[in-house]
Amino acid sequence: MRPRTEKPTVVVIDDDESVREALCGLFQSVGLQTKDHGSVQEFLHAEPPARPACLVLDIRLPGRSGLEFQESLARDGSRRPVVLISAHVDVPMTVRAMKAGAVDVLTKPVREEDLLEAVYRAISLDAELISEAERSASLCARYATLTERERQVMALVTTGLLNKQIAAQINITEATVKLHRGHVMRKMAAGSLPELVRMSDILGVAGSHKM
Repeated sequence: MRPRTEKPTVVVIDDDESVREALCGLFQSVGLQTKDHGSVQEFLHAEPPARPACLVLDIRLPGRSGLEFQESLARDGSRRPVVLISAHVDVPMTVRAMKAGAVDVLTKPVREEDLLEAVYRAISLDAELISEAERSASLCARYATLTERERQVMALVTTGLLNKQIAAQINITEATVKLHRGHVMRKMAAGSLPELVRMSDILGVAGSHKM
């Protein structure tokens, strides 16, 4: 499905200029922005593309191959969406690429419909990664507004302890626990305890705060 974003970017990396021109023309014809490079090295020295974006790489490139680059991205923890294409694709190569996180591996000559479908999936994935990163940053910013005591209460609340148990554990009154708990819910913009628990899991703070 085509992502709901304006002008995503497709970066084409292929050592054949005519292939780059043909692919860029295809992507531009459906409203996508394009950048093209003749090698991985050339791409790495260029300005990063605006996101959301995806890479369309030839598996066999001079110097550093597309598959080697895909694997290096996986080792570095990068989740940049990649579609690999090649005139010579076999099962072991496909398995290797998919294990490294490739969105798809296509054989040249590539059907336009198949390539566009793979590219749209890759761009949608990148849009999701952007949203995920933004949500995580927002969550961290909200957590940073909590006082030390509020963080302590949040860590205990999200382990399932009752207010009276928390009060006894950190030596404050139950009324004070309720007050801090309310502050936590408001500052974290949590609509319910299960939602606060999910936030705590993402932040990695459930039950982790020092007493």
